[in-house]
Amino acid sequence: MLVQALHFLRSLTDPDQLIQLLSTVLTGWLGYAALFLIVFAESGLLVGFFLPGDSLLFTVGVVAGAGKLPILPVIVMLAAASILGDGSGFFLGGTLGYALFKNQNSRFFRREYLDKTHEFYERHGGKTIIYAKFVPIIRTFAAFIAGVGKMNYLRFLTFNVVGAIGWVTSMILLGDWLGSVPLVRHNFEKFVLGIIFVSLIPAASHIFQGQKKAVV
Repeated sequence: MLVQALHFLRSLTDPDQLIQLLSTVLTGWLGYAALFLIVFAESGLLVGFFLPGDSLLFTVGVVAGAGKLPILPVIVMLAAASILGDGSGFFLGGTLGYALFKNQNSRFFRREYLDKTHEFYERHGGKTIIYAKFVPIIRTFAAFIAGVGKMNYLRFLTFNVVGAIGWVTSMILLGDWLGSVPLVRHNFEKFVLGIIFVSLIPAASHIFQGQKKAVV
C-alpha cells in the first residue's frame, strides 16, 4: 500500500507519467478533482505537508504546454484550491489551534506564545502569507499559525488570494514555458529539485540572519 502511494505521488511530478495517469485512471473530472484535492491539502491541511506542491504545479504546466490540459481553467481551479486550503488551515488554527494555546497553565502551548504570534501577524502577516506560498512545508502551516494568532480574517483573505494566484500562476507558467526545452525534459527531476532548493534559499537566509543577530 505504501509503495503504491509513493509511486502515485512520484507519477504526479513526472510529465509523461502524469499524462498517462490523466489518460487512464484519472480521466475527465476525476483527474481535475484529484489535482484540486492535492493542492487543497498541501496548502492548508496540516497532514498535507508531504504532498507535492511546487513540483506538481510545474509538472501540470509542462502537461498543459503539451496540450493535454487547458492551462487557464487549470490555473483558476488550482488557485481556488490553494485559497480554500489556506482558508481551512486558518479556520483550524482559529478554533483547534487557539484552544490549545488558550490554557494559561499549559506546559507546551503557553499563552505568551499565542500573544507573540498574534503580534507578529498583525505586524508582518500580509507579506508572511504571500511569501509562505513559495516555500515548501512552511506553506502548509502558515495559514494555521495565522488562525492561531487571530489575524484579521479580511486581511488574511486579501493576502491569501494574492499569494495563491501568484504562486499557482508562476509555477504553472514556468512549467509551460520551460517544459519543451530539451535540457529541462532530459533532466526533469533534477530541475524540479533545483526549483525547490531555490525556493528554500530566502527562508534559510532569513533564519541565518536571525541567528546572527541573536549572537551579536
